[in-house]
Amino acid sequence: MTTAPLRAPSGHPSVPRSPRTPRSGSRSLPARTTSPGDPRGSAAPAAPASPRSTMAAAPVPEGAPGEPHDSSSSAESLDRLYPAVGSSKPPRKRTTSQCKSEPPLLRTSKRTIYTAGRPPWYNEHGTQSKEAFVIGLGGGSASGKTTVATMIIEALDVPWVVLLSMDSFYKVLTKQQQEQAASNDFNFDHPDAFDFDLIIATLKKLKQGKSVKIPIYDFTTHSRKKEWKTLYGANVIIFEGIMAFADKELLKLLDLKIFVDTDSDIRLVRRLRRDISERGRDIEGVIKQYNKFVKPAFDQYIQPTMRLADIVVPRGSGNTVAIDLIVQHVHSQLEERELSVRAALASAHQCHPLPQTLSVLKSTPQVRGMHTIIRNKETSRDEFIFYSKRLMRLLIEHALSLLPFQSCTVQTPQGHDYEGRTYSGKQITGVSILRAGETMEPALRAVCKDVRIGTILIQTNCNTGEPELHYLRLPKDISEDHVILMDCTVSTGAAAMMAVRVLLDHDVPEDKIFLLSLLMAEMGVHSVAYAFPRVKIITTAVDKKVNDLFRIIPGIGNFGDRYFGTDAPPDWSDDEDALST
Repeated sequence: MTTAPLRAPSGHPSVPRSPRTPRSGSRSLPARTTSPGDPRGSAAPAAPASPRSTMAAAPVPEGAPGEPHDSSSSAESLDRLYPAVGSSKPPRKRTTSQCKSEPPLLRTSKRTIYTAGRPPWYNEHGTQSKEAFVIGLGGGSASGKTTVATMIIEALDVPWVVLLSMDSFYKVLTKQQQEQAASNDFNFDHPDAFDFDLIIATLKKLKQGKSVKIPIYDFTTHSRKKEWKTLYGANVIIFEGIMAFADKELLKLLDLKIFVDTDSDIRLVRRLRRDISERGRDIEGVIKQYNKFVKPAFDQYIQPTMRLADIVVPRGSGNTVAIDLIVQHVHSQLEERELSVRAALASAHQCHPLPQTLSVLKSTPQVRGMHTIIRNKETSRDEFIFYSKRLMRLLIEHALSLLPFQSCTVQTPQGHDYEGRTYSGKQITGVSILRAGETMEPALRAVCKDVRIGTILIQTNCNTGEPELHYLRLPKDISEDHVILMDCTVSTGAAAMMAVRVLLDHDVPEDKIFLLSLLMAEMGVHSVAYAFPRVKIITTAVDKKVNDLFRIIPGIGNFGDRYFGTDAPPDWSDDEDALST
């Protein structure tokens, strides 16, 4: 059902918009990433109408398109709206898919750490309970879709928002098609110019919380680059493109469909100024491409899809009222997706026998003696570090003995055969849960030559008590490796579960994940084993209890603070350590 247009602000009566000529597509994007060239695509054939609401614009500025005016006043109006070609403002450039994960941020010379983390996107069973919320942004070229997307992201003020652009998914052109593109004779404003199969597959994986690889399209050579980029961590996905509503299967993946409706005169001016000033094209070539491909494609493929939209936003980024309403709706959807994992873990799996996937280092007098030293609150920091490292080395050696091996025969220097064993996997990768898990890396490097190392930063939100993902850096092609996941202590298992979920989202097989910890509570063992029954859990000791503050009893204290010599905050838990800056 179509809702009534929004009223203009008090004292400013709405100005009716006169019938317009057919719109034509053009596009101008904010300067976020640099991508030269100018291929464009368009939206899909018309489909049956669906209910939508229309976000009305504020009063149209005097002389704006849609009112009777002469050509000189039109040019003056457009000159007021857009900077001159020679202005000092940076050029607006094409935006491709990117991961927007701010605010706020803590930046260093080598890395960016998100101080607002991603809350659990899974339940106590380790499975995703609700999919990411997907917003589809459609509209003509240069209508301001990416600007609207950026404004939505900034207004949402939540981390882990993914912006996925159709510009990344142009098909690779044949040699003949590349020649046509060089002479402005190839139609980039046609549905066949896009790889919809790849778009749908990518969006499905992102919506399911998976890590995806996005092609990087070279708009100069009209081909995909060899390297692909990775997107991960989508609580909200914003998918924008001129043909965002072009495919029936694609439409099924969109939770909210928004059409950005900008006047055709404005879009044409944007395209002319962009192509002439930024891309060195002559006006004849721009107008040729516009008349031959851009305008007909908009009339045939893009404008008819407006009826599919749930919301129509006139004037694009200038309609702040519409954007505010969109943000309110998305916030309400995110609130419905909030989960409480730690509390569920604390009340589950009590009095169950320890799982068979658990392997505890044999409690020899030597191992028990080292535990006695590191558990003693009077132990000095030097002694604590020394005996912790010894235990870590024994734990790593024990874990490696559980990897798959196969028989092999080698010849000794004496010329005799020896029937031995060799690791049957492809590669071993270590992943530490910062910050305490980082202390186990040297022990792993000491026994695994050329091992690759990744890191995951997980912290507890002091307000909700839930773990939050702040940062991750994983090696490429980790899905083919056996992964040694390292954390020094595990109490409820909430942080460990989040780390395992991250690895699974990056396509690491569950049975190739080895969770290593110096000390675990029975609750944490049960939580991880229940959610991920094929993950191997390896530790030097298991304590029975966790107190109301989620600390292991009798425990070892805050491992990170004892190891690094920092003071523990009053609300620390054994699942992770507070970030020291």
